[in-house]
Amino acid sequence: MKVTVIMEKASDGNYSCYVDDNLPGFGLAGFGKTAESAKDDMLKAYQEMKEILSAEGKEVPNLEFIYKYDMQSFFNYFSFLNVTKVAEFAGINPSLMRQYTSGVANAGEKQYAKIKDAVCKISKELSAATF
Repeated sequence: MKVTVIMEKASDGNYSCYVDDNLPGFGLAGFGKTAESAKDDMLKAYQEMKEILSAEGKEVPNLEFIYKYDMQSFFNYFSFLNVTKVAEFAGINPSLMRQYTSGVANAGEKQYAKIKDAVCKISKELSAATF
C-alpha cells in the first residue's frame, strides 16, 4: 500500500512527518530535531504498530512510503546538497534560496516549480551516473 508522508519543519524549529492517507485502524507520525530523526521516529512507530496489531491477531498492511517535503525539511534531510549550487542550477539567486531553506522567506509557485525541476534533473543525472 503506497502512502504519502508529509515532512515539514515546525514553527518551533523541530521537524515532523505524518502519513497523509487513511490507514486501517491507526495513524502514523514522527517528530525530531532533524528531518531524519522525525522520519526515524515515524518508522519506529510503524514497527511498533505492526507488533501491537500482530499480537492482537490483526493484519498489518505493508506500507510503501512516498515522501513529500517542504523546502526546509528537504534541504535538512538531504544536507549533502549544496544549496547554492542547487539555486544556480535552478536559476535562482543563491541568497534568496538560502532564505527559502531557512524559512526566512517563502518561495512562490514559480520558484517552487524551478526548484522542483532542478531537483528532478539532478536526480536523473545522479541515477545515470556510474563509477
